[in-house]
Amino acid sequence: MLAGHRTWIFDRKPVIVATGTVGGPFEGNGKIPNDFDLLHNDMWLNQDSFEKAQQVLLEDACQTAIKKANIQKDQVQFFLGGDLINQITPTSFATKTLGAPYIGLFGACSTSMEGLALGAFLVNHKGANCLLTGAVSHNAAVEKQFRYPTEYGSQKPPTSQWTVTAAGAALLKDKGDGPVVTSATIGRIIDMGLTDPFNMGGAMAPAAVDTIETHLKERGVDPSYYDVIATGDLGHIGREIALDLFKKHETWISEKQFQDCGLMIYREGQPVLAGGSGAGCSAAVAYGHLLNLMKKGEIKRLLVVATGALLSPLSYQQKETIPCIAHAVSIELGGEK
Repeated sequence: MLAGHRTWIFDRKPVIVATGTVGGPFEGNGKIPNDFDLLHNDMWLNQDSFEKAQQVLLEDACQTAIKKANIQKDQVQFFLGGDLINQITPTSFATKTLGAPYIGLFGACSTSMEGLALGAFLVNHKGANCLLTGAVSHNAAVEKQFRYPTEYGSQKPPTSQWTVTAAGAALLKDKGDGPVVTSATIGRIIDMGLTDPFNMGGAMAPAAVDTIETHLKERGVDPSYYDVIATGDLGHIGREIALDLFKKHETWISEKQFQDCGLMIYREGQPVLAGGSGAGCSAAVAYGHLLNLMKKGEIKRLLVVATGALLSPLSYQQKETIPCIAHAVSIELGGEK
Protein backbone atom coordinates (compact mmCIF):
# COMPACT_ATOMS: atom_id res chain seq x y z
CA MET A 1 0.00 0.00 0.00
CA LEU A 2 1.23 3.49 -0.85
CA ALA A 3 0.96 6.01 1.96
CA GLY A 4 1.40 9.58 0.74
CA HIS A 5 3.81 10.04 -2.16
CA ARG A 6 6.89 8.09 -1.07
CA THR A 7 6.10 5.52 1.61
CA TRP A 8 5.24 1.86 1.14
CA ILE A 9 3.41 -0.03 3.89
CA PHE A 10 4.14 -3.77 3.77
CA ASP A 11 0.99 -5.46 5.08
CA ARG A 12 2.42 -8.96 4.54
CA LYS A 13 5.49 -8.04 6.61
CA PRO A 14 8.41 -9.73 4.78
CA VAL A 15 10.72 -11.54 7.19
CA ILE A 16 14.48 -11.13 7.51
CA VAL A 17 15.19 -14.80 8.20
CA ALA A 18 18.99 -14.57 8.11
CA THR A 19 21.82 -12.11 7.60
CA GLY A 20 25.52 -12.27 6.83
CA THR A 21 28.08 -9.65 7.84
CA VAL A 22 31.77 -9.63 6.94
CA GLY A 23 34.50 -7.12 7.84
CA GLY A 24 38.18 -6.41 7.45
CA PRO A 25 41.00 -6.14 10.01
CA PHE A 26 40.33 -2.50 10.88
CA GLU A 27 36.68 -3.32 11.60
CA GLY A 28 37.81 -6.27 13.70
CA ASN A 29 39.58 -3.78 15.96
CA GLY A 30 36.51 -1.56 16.15
CA LYS A 31 33.61 -1.17 18.56
CA ILE A 32 31.41 -4.08 17.41
CA PRO A 33 33.68 -6.96 16.29
CA ASN A 34 31.40 -9.59 17.85
CA ASP A 35 28.56 -8.52 15.56
CA PHE A 36 30.37 -9.73 12.43
CA ASP A 37 29.91 -13.29 11.24
CA LEU A 38 33.35 -13.26 9.64
CA LEU A 39 36.38 -11.00 10.01
CA HIS A 40 39.33 -11.11 7.63
CA ASN A 41 42.79 -10.29 8.96
CA ASP A 42 44.17 -9.20 5.59
CA MET A 43 42.92 -6.30 3.42
CA TRP A 44 43.81 -8.28 0.30
CA LEU A 45 41.67 -11.34 1.22
CA ASN A 46 44.22 -13.44 -0.72
CA GLN A 47 43.34 -11.60 -3.94
CA ASP A 48 45.60 -9.68 -6.30
CA SER A 49 43.53 -6.47 -6.26
CA PHE A 50 41.40 -4.60 -3.76
CA GLU A 51 38.44 -4.71 -6.14
CA LYS A 52 38.60 -8.51 -6.20
CA ALA A 53 38.85 -8.45 -2.41
CA GLN A 54 35.65 -6.40 -2.31
CA GLN A 55 33.97 -9.02 -4.47
CA VAL A 56 34.96 -11.73 -1.97
CA LEU A 57 33.54 -9.72 0.93
CA LEU A 58 30.10 -9.72 -0.70
CA GLU A 59 30.33 -13.38 -1.70
CA ASP A 60 31.15 -14.28 1.90
CA ALA A 61 28.23 -12.23 3.26
CA CYS A 62 25.74 -13.81 0.87
CA GLN A 63 27.00 -17.34 1.46
CA THR A 64 26.83 -16.77 5.23
CA ALA A 65 23.21 -15.62 5.05
CA ILE A 66 22.26 -18.60 2.88
CA LYS A 67 23.98 -21.02 5.25
CA LYS A 68 22.35 -19.50 8.33
CA ALA A 69 18.93 -19.75 6.63
CA ASN A 70 19.61 -23.44 5.97
CA ILE A 71 18.64 -23.24 2.31
CA GLN A 72 20.37 -23.99 -1.00
CA LYS A 73 21.58 -21.07 -3.09
CA ASP A 74 19.34 -22.09 -6.00
CA GLN A 75 16.36 -21.28 -3.77
CA VAL A 76 17.31 -17.60 -3.91
CA GLN A 77 15.04 -16.13 -6.59
CA PHE A 78 16.63 -12.69 -6.87
CA PHE A 79 19.68 -10.80 -5.64
CA LEU A 80 19.54 -7.02 -5.27
CA GLY A 81 22.81 -5.30 -4.48
CA GLY A 82 25.48 -2.79 -5.32
CA ASP A 83 28.65 -0.96 -4.32
CA LEU A 84 30.66 2.19 -5.08
CA ILE A 85 33.13 0.99 -7.72
CA ASN A 86 32.79 1.77 -11.44
CA GLN A 87 29.63 0.17 -12.88
CA ILE A 88 29.23 -1.80 -9.58
CA THR A 89 31.51 -4.46 -11.05
CA PRO A 90 32.48 -6.15 -7.73
CA THR A 91 28.78 -6.82 -7.03
CA SER A 92 28.13 -8.02 -10.57
CA PHE A 93 31.13 -10.36 -10.45
CA ALA A 94 30.07 -11.66 -7.03
CA THR A 95 26.62 -12.42 -8.40
CA LYS A 96 28.21 -14.79 -10.93
CA THR A 97 29.09 -17.00 -7.97
CA LEU A 98 25.61 -16.70 -6.48
CA GLY A 99 23.89 -17.52 -9.77
CA ALA A 100 20.59 -15.83 -8.88
CA PRO A 101 18.67 -13.44 -11.14
CA TYR A 102 20.26 -10.08 -10.46
CA ILE A 103 19.09 -6.51 -10.02
CA GLY A 104 22.11 -4.21 -9.76
CA LEU A 105 21.68 -1.04 -7.72
CA PHE A 106 23.66 2.16 -7.32
CA GLY A 107 22.62 4.41 -4.49
CA ALA A 108 26.14 5.03 -3.17
CA CYS A 109 26.05 4.56 0.61
CA SER A 110 22.23 4.39 0.53
CA THR A 111 22.35 1.12 -1.44
CA SER A 112 21.75 -1.13 1.58
CA MET A 113 18.29 0.26 2.33
CA GLU A 114 17.48 0.82 -1.33
CA GLY A 115 17.92 -2.94 -1.77
CA LEU A 116 15.98 -3.84 1.37
CA ALA A 117 13.09 -1.54 0.41
CA LEU A 118 12.83 -2.94 -3.13
CA GLY A 119 13.30 -6.50 -1.90
CA ALA A 120 10.53 -6.10 0.67
CA PHE A 121 8.28 -4.62 -2.03
CA LEU A 122 8.87 -7.67 -4.25
CA VAL A 123 8.17 -10.15 -1.46
CA ASN A 124 5.19 -8.20 -0.13
CA HIS A 125 3.52 -8.18 -3.56
CA LYS A 126 4.31 -11.83 -4.32
CA GLY A 127 7.02 -11.06 -6.85
CA ALA A 128 9.28 -13.40 -4.89
CA ASN A 129 9.15 -15.50 -1.77
CA CYS A 130 12.91 -15.74 -1.16
CA LEU A 131 15.54 -13.19 -2.14
CA LEU A 132 18.86 -11.73 -1.06
CA THR A 133 19.88 -8.10 -0.81
CA GLY A 134 23.22 -6.63 0.17
CA ALA A 135 25.88 -3.95 -0.19
CA VAL A 136 29.67 -3.85 0.09
CA SER A 137 32.62 -1.46 0.23
CA HIS A 138 36.39 -1.77 0.59
CA ASN A 139 38.48 1.07 1.97
CA ALA A 140 41.43 0.79 -0.41
CA ALA A 141 39.28 0.23 -3.52
CA VAL A 142 36.83 3.06 -2.84
CA GLU A 143 39.32 5.62 -1.54
CA LYS A 144 41.50 5.42 -4.63
CA GLN A 145 38.47 6.00 -6.87
CA PHE A 146 36.83 8.88 -5.02
CA ARG A 147 39.81 10.46 -3.25
CA TYR A 148 43.45 9.29 -3.28
CA PRO A 149 45.05 5.83 -3.13
CA THR A 150 45.94 4.96 0.46
CA GLU A 151 49.57 4.48 -0.61
CA TYR A 152 49.71 8.16 -1.54
CA GLY A 153 49.35 9.11 2.12
CA SER A 154 47.36 12.29 1.51
CA GLN A 155 46.34 14.18 4.65
CA LYS A 156 42.58 14.42 5.05
CA PRO A 157 40.58 17.21 6.70
CA PRO A 158 38.68 16.48 9.95
CA THR A 159 35.35 16.46 8.06
CA SER A 160 36.45 13.41 6.04
CA GLN A 161 35.15 9.91 6.79
CA TRP A 162 36.78 6.48 6.64
CA THR A 163 35.43 4.04 4.06
CA VAL A 164 34.45 0.81 5.79
CA THR A 165 35.78 -2.53 4.56
CA ALA A 166 32.66 -4.64 5.05
CA ALA A 167 29.65 -6.28 3.48
CA GLY A 168 26.18 -7.05 4.76
CA ALA A 169 23.48 -9.25 3.24
CA ALA A 170 19.93 -10.09 4.30
CA LEU A 171 17.76 -13.00 3.22
CA LEU A 172 14.11 -11.99 2.89
CA LYS A 173 11.23 -14.47 2.78
CA ASP A 174 7.46 -14.27 2.80
CA LYS A 175 7.33 -16.64 5.79
CA GLY A 176 9.70 -17.52 8.57
CA ASP A 177 11.07 -16.49 11.91
CA GLY A 178 12.79 -13.16 12.42
CA PRO A 179 12.42 -9.36 12.33
CA VAL A 180 9.91 -8.07 9.80
CA VAL A 181 10.07 -5.17 7.35
CA THR A 182 6.98 -3.04 7.90
CA SER A 183 7.47 0.03 5.68
CA ALA A 184 9.90 2.01 3.54
CA THR A 185 10.20 5.60 2.42
CA ILE A 186 12.04 6.26 -0.83
CA GLY A 187 14.26 9.33 -0.82
CA ARG A 188 14.38 12.20 -3.26
CA ILE A 189 17.44 14.10 -4.43
CA ILE A 190 18.45 16.93 -2.10
CA ASP A 191 21.32 19.13 -3.32
CA MET A 192 22.30 22.03 -1.09
CA GLY A 193 25.11 23.16 -3.36
CA LEU A 194 28.02 21.57 -1.48
CA THR A 195 31.02 20.55 -3.58
CA ASP A 196 33.52 19.17 -1.05
CA PRO A 197 33.99 15.37 -1.41
CA PHE A 198 35.73 15.40 1.97
CA ASN A 199 32.53 16.49 3.74
CA MET A 200 29.98 13.87 2.76
CA GLY A 201 28.21 13.98 6.12
CA GLY A 202 27.44 17.68 5.74
CA ALA A 203 26.18 17.12 2.19
CA MET A 204 23.95 14.16 3.09
CA ALA A 205 22.39 15.44 6.33
CA PRO A 206 19.54 17.43 4.70
CA ALA A 207 18.54 14.38 2.64
CA ALA A 208 18.38 12.25 5.79
CA VAL A 209 16.23 14.82 7.56
CA ASP A 210 13.91 15.15 4.55
CA THR A 211 13.35 11.38 4.34
CA ILE A 212 12.89 10.88 8.09
CA GLU A 213 10.37 13.70 8.40
CA THR A 214 8.50 12.47 5.33
CA HIS A 215 8.44 8.93 6.70
CA LEU A 216 7.01 10.01 10.04
CA LYS A 217 4.36 12.16 8.37
CA GLU A 218 3.29 9.63 5.73
CA ARG A 219 3.28 6.70 8.12
CA GLY A 220 1.46 8.80 10.70
CA VAL A 221 3.75 8.05 13.64
CA ASP A 222 5.60 10.14 16.20
CA PRO A 223 9.42 9.89 16.38
CA SER A 224 8.98 8.13 19.74
CA TYR A 225 7.41 5.19 17.86
CA TYR A 226 10.97 4.03 17.10
CA ASP A 227 13.46 2.92 19.73
CA VAL A 228 16.32 3.80 17.38
CA ILE A 229 16.51 5.92 14.23
CA ALA A 230 19.88 5.10 12.69
CA THR A 231 21.36 6.95 9.75
CA GLY A 232 24.07 5.44 7.66
CA ASP A 233 26.28 7.28 7.53
CA LEU A 234 26.48 10.93 8.47
CA GLY A 235 29.40 10.73 10.90
CA HIS A 236 29.96 13.38 13.55
CA ILE A 237 29.53 16.37 11.26
CA GLY A 238 26.39 15.25 9.47
CA ARG A 239 24.73 13.97 12.63
CA GLU A 240 25.12 17.34 14.37
CA ILE A 241 23.73 19.15 11.30
CA ALA A 242 20.75 16.75 11.20
CA LEU A 243 20.01 17.29 14.89
CA ASP A 244 20.09 21.05 14.37
CA LEU A 245 17.68 20.75 11.43
CA PHE A 246 15.29 18.59 13.46
CA LYS A 247 15.20 21.23 16.19
CA LYS A 248 14.65 23.98 13.62
CA HIS A 249 11.73 22.00 12.14
CA GLU A 250 10.40 21.06 15.59
CA THR A 251 10.82 17.36 14.91
CA TRP A 252 11.60 16.07 18.39
CA ILE A 253 14.10 13.25 18.05
CA SER A 254 16.37 12.74 21.04
CA GLU A 255 20.15 12.52 20.71
CA LYS A 256 20.10 9.09 22.36
CA GLN A 257 17.49 7.80 19.91
CA PHE A 258 19.20 9.29 16.84
CA GLN A 259 22.26 7.18 16.08
CA ASP A 260 24.58 6.74 13.14
CA CYS A 261 26.11 3.58 11.68
CA GLY A 262 29.32 5.41 10.85
CA LEU A 263 29.77 6.22 14.54
CA MET A 264 28.81 2.76 15.82
CA ILE A 265 31.33 0.68 13.93
CA TYR A 266 34.64 2.14 15.19
CA ARG A 267 35.92 2.68 18.71
CA GLU A 268 37.28 5.88 20.19
CA GLY A 269 40.90 6.37 19.17
CA GLN A 270 40.74 4.78 15.72
CA PRO A 271 41.88 7.38 13.14
CA VAL A 272 38.59 7.65 11.28
CA LEU A 273 38.22 11.44 11.59
CA ALA A 274 34.47 12.19 11.30
CA GLY A 275 33.45 8.50 11.33
CA GLY A 276 32.86 5.56 9.03
CA SER A 277 31.19 5.56 5.60
CA GLY A 278 30.80 3.37 2.55
CA ALA A 279 28.07 1.19 1.10
CA GLY A 280 29.07 -1.66 3.40
CA CYS A 281 28.85 0.47 6.56
CA SER A 282 25.07 0.66 7.06
CA ALA A 283 24.67 -2.85 5.60
CA ALA A 284 27.05 -4.43 8.12
CA VAL A 285 25.91 -2.38 11.13
CA ALA A 286 22.20 -2.80 10.43
CA TYR A 287 22.31 -6.51 9.56
CA GLY A 288 24.79 -7.25 12.32
CA HIS A 289 24.86 -4.98 15.35
CA LEU A 290 21.36 -3.47 15.22
CA LEU A 291 19.51 -6.70 14.41
CA ASN A 292 21.46 -8.46 17.15
CA LEU A 293 20.19 -5.83 19.60
CA MET A 294 16.71 -6.52 18.28
CA LYS A 295 17.11 -10.26 18.83
CA LYS A 296 18.12 -9.53 22.43
CA GLY A 297 14.97 -7.46 22.90
CA GLU A 298 16.87 -4.20 23.40
CA ILE A 299 15.28 -2.71 20.27
CA LYS A 300 11.70 -3.44 19.20
CA ARG A 301 11.22 -0.86 16.46
CA LEU A 302 14.08 0.32 14.28
CA LEU A 303 14.24 2.82 11.42
CA VAL A 304 17.38 2.55 9.29
CA VAL A 305 17.99 5.55 7.03
CA ALA A 306 20.86 4.90 4.63
CA THR A 307 22.27 8.04 3.04
CA GLY A 308 24.11 8.39 -0.24
CA ALA A 309 26.15 11.07 -2.01
CA LEU A 310 25.54 10.54 -5.72
CA LEU A 311 28.68 12.12 -7.10
CA SER A 312 31.37 10.57 -9.29
CA PRO A 313 34.99 11.47 -9.98
CA LEU A 314 33.82 12.89 -13.32
CA SER A 315 31.09 15.08 -11.80
CA TYR A 316 33.60 16.41 -9.25
CA GLN A 317 36.15 17.21 -11.98
CA GLN A 318 33.41 19.09 -13.83
CA LYS A 319 32.82 21.11 -10.63
CA GLU A 320 29.29 19.83 -10.14
CA THR A 321 27.62 19.98 -6.74
CA ILE A 322 26.84 16.81 -4.76
CA PRO A 323 23.28 15.44 -5.10
CA CYS A 324 22.30 13.36 -2.07
CA ILE A 325 19.59 10.87 -1.18
CA ALA A 326 18.36 8.82 1.78
CA HIS A 327 16.13 5.73 1.91
CA ALA A 328 14.39 4.70 5.14
CA VAL A 329 13.24 1.19 6.06
CA SER A 330 11.42 0.26 9.26
CA ILE A 331 12.23 -3.10 10.86
CA GLU A 332 10.22 -4.39 13.79
CA LEU A 333 10.22 -7.42 16.03
CA GLY A 334 8.33 -10.26 14.45
CA GLY A 335 7.67 -13.87 15.15
CA GLU A 336 7.31 -17.08 13.21
CA LYS A 337 4.59 -16.92 10.59
